[in-house]
Amino acid sequence: MVGFEFHERRVHAALRPYLGDLIGYAYLGEPPDLHRGLPSQYLTIVITLDEPLGLAWAGEPVEKFSTLASGLHSSAVRIGGSPNRSGLQLALTPAGCRALFGLPPGELAATTVGLDELIGRTATGLSDRLREVTDWAERFDILERFFLDAWRDEIVPEPRAELGWAWRRLCETSGGVGVQELAKEVGWSRRHLSEQFRAEFGLAPKVAARVLRFERAVASLKQRPTTRLADLAADLGYADQAHLTREWHALAGCSPRQWMAEELPFVQDPLVTSAAN
Repeated sequence: MVGFEFHERRVHAALRPYLGDLIGYAYLGEPPDLHRGLPSQYLTIVITLDEPLGLAWAGEPVEKFSTLASGLHSSAVRIGGSPNRSGLQLALTPAGCRALFGLPPGELAATTVGLDELIGRTATGLSDRLREVTDWAERFDILERFFLDAWRDEIVPEPRAELGWAWRRLCETSGGVGVQELAKEVGWSRRHLSEQFRAEFGLAPKVAARVLRFERAVASLKQRPTTRLADLAADLGYADQAHLTREWHALAGCSPRQWMAEELPFVQDPLVTSAAN
């Protein structure tokens, strides 16, 4: 396994509605040929610190990005095919997408664009500043200042209240609430909710629920890799282990066991873990 450094900082309290933790990575040798970018409740921003990052959606050729923004998706993206060794990764909430880009996240669903296409030359300036320093804490400081300045005194556009409620309910329950129940709670028909939800987030509510339950399964295996898959399936409300495995193939492009063999050591055992405060 290739050694790597992993640095993490809890983001500034004012930014938590919009961003997850700040993450920095650095491989200590050649990067792996393949890493799967798994579906989750977050959009992704990556700012590389050396070579461009290679990324390919299923059935499409590899594209390379020095900075990128990637939307919500329901199938894994293949990361690799480039000599990129280090960079910063940000988890952007749907609210953060509207706040930073002025766009509903649905407009970026299942796609990847250069960050400069969304925020212009500011992306290049931010990337240059990050590359000029070598200290991870200072890099995280630069990112936080950038986002705090970007959103200062701005009125953040929000989706319709019903859609915000439906998204929060799905996240809070890890996809455990049905579409019909959601529709009843917001006072819409199931069809109307599905249409409006998909337009806003880029995923139908039923698909979003599958992604959120899958995300919880991934987190559980990272924390407890010896968990029996049959037990995990039962705990998370899958019909059985076969159902869990089918969902992994659909969302991750491989079985749970294959992912654990190929990538769980990578995500579990970095050589350096730092809060970088």
